[in-house]
Amino acid sequence: MRSTGRLTTVLTGTTLLLGCMSGPAESKPSADDRVLVFSKTAGFRHDSIPDGVAALKELGATAGITVDATEDAAAFTARNLRRYDAVVFLSTTGDVLNDTQQRAFERYMRHGGGYMGVHAAADTEYDWTFYGGVVGAYFRSHPAIQPATVDVEDHAHPATAHLPAEWNRTDEWYDYRSNPREHVHVLASLDESSYSGGSMNGDHPIAWCHTYQGGRAFYTGGGHTKESYADPAFRQHLLGGLRWTTGAVQADCRPENGYRPLFDGTAASLAGWRQAGPGSFELGADGTLTTTGGLGLLWYADQSFGAYSLKLDWKVDGDDNSGVFVGFPPSDDPWSAVNNGYEIQIDATDVPERTTGSVYGFQSADLAERDRALNPPGEWNTYEIRVEGERLRVWLNGVKINDFTNSDPARSLRDGHVGIQNHGADDQVSFRDIRIKELPVNKELPLNKELPVNKELPVKGD
Repeated sequence: MRSTGRLTTVLTGTTLLLGCMSGPAESKPSADDRVLVFSKTAGFRHDSIPDGVAALKELGATAGITVDATEDAAAFTARNLRRYDAVVFLSTTGDVLNDTQQRAFERYMRHGGGYMGVHAAADTEYDWTFYGGVVGAYFRSHPAIQPATVDVEDHAHPATAHLPAEWNRTDEWYDYRSNPREHVHVLASLDESSYSGGSMNGDHPIAWCHTYQGGRAFYTGGGHTKESYADPAFRQHLLGGLRWTTGAVQADCRPENGYRPLFDGTAASLAGWRQAGPGSFELGADGTLTTTGGLGLLWYADQSFGAYSLKLDWKVDGDDNSGVFVGFPPSDDPWSAVNNGYEIQIDATDVPERTTGSVYGFQSADLAERDRALNPPGEWNTYEIRVEGERLRVWLNGVKINDFTNSDPARSLRDGHVGIQNHGADDQVSFRDIRIKELPVNKELPLNKELPVNKELPVKGD
């Protein structure tokens, strides 16, 4: 799989803030990603399958992805599957692969292959345990086709980044035999109060992603109707899923549970924040905060934190400078965070200890891992910044890129605030969905000057 390198209200002052063929397809060009669309059915057959194949081919053509389509299970050989970056199960139903073909697909996934399931892909291979793990959940039942509201939970993944917080559309809405939330990353869920017949007790995932035994897997429950494949928003949803599944873009698809929002895209959620410095942030209609003006720090004043996992999504327009600050004392002076806390940098163009994923001025990120994970300007990235005792770790789009241990009592991470920086008037950086999960405090690691700096990654001066 291929991965990339770098891919309103103004709030101011101190209160702010992806032609069917009959058989297996032919060889893979070196320059393009290649995807196999598989739509064999052994049960109910959706009349929207030809529309789905056509849409995926059109979408692939726009994204440099060669799309082959087949209903011949003989395509599932180890030799043939090696030519594909991802395999799309498009409304497949029933038992569509024999034991030998299943084993070939298992090997494919375990060697880093990609799977994308659309709609009835969840109504497929009920007796194949590995497939159940890949798809995430099996179909149970559905009510009549009707409008419903889809709640978008992840606004950074390319399959959902273009969508509003509430996505209103008409489809056939599946109930599943189990709730996959504990072992997949939920991208969107159904508001069961917005339609009739939902039976998942109010927690109803409908699109998700995860890694499974070495491979990438994405599933969307939409796509029953022919009209779905002509809908621009749904087509972009498919393309985003396809791009992530092939590895063309990155996203954090680890399960995410137990977080609470600090900023959820609404003006009301900014009540606990304060703005330090003359620069500030604009709150957009899409729930993003975008830098404006000069130097500034928007910091969460309502509470300090000791042990926690902080997640947030960020995007730059070009060569833009900004960062996320942790572990600093309360102050309306933006330099206080610089002098007393730690900054996790966003700018990818500076020297190693001052570039994306670095603990700014103290420790570089693992640059090879950083480059593998980083999306380019114009696309969203997700940070997880995890603080436990004096240990600070950073994940970029689900990939761990830094592991740093503080040894300076004046910068202790055991209690401090969190914030986002506006570096200056010429920088344009956007943030969204800032959320936190507090972790158990480990009191067995006292701060002292003998604590070693973590040496797994390069340190300033090495």
